[in-house]
Amino acid sequence: MYDFIQIDMQNALNHLFSKIKNKKVLISLIILLAFFVYMLFFDTFNIIDRVKNTQKIHQLEKEIEYYNDLIENDKQRIHELQSDDRNLEKFAREQFLMKKENEDIFIIDEE
Repeated sequence: MYDFIQIDMQNALNHLFSKIKNKKVLISLIILLAFFVYMLFFDTFNIIDRVKNTQKIHQLEKEIEYYNDLIENDKQRIHELQSDDRNLEKFAREQFLMKKENEDIFIIDEE
């Protein structure tokens, strides 16, 4: 079975090489090959730049998702602070070290 496939491939290659002996076909193949090489590596929209741009797009999409998550968290936090005075007081105490008149604050630095 494999011999039949191998003989078939050899016949196809021999047929191709016999056509290549014709100078017009050879020149056409060289021009076609040069065109593909130009399109792959030297054109404005070449493969290398497309891969780099695709990677950059994926990176930027991840950044967009990250910042959208931050925005949602901040919106939720703002809503919590605006809706409840206890949350606002807790936020002020934690972030700005605010205190009542009769309180003392001890800051513990964990390193």
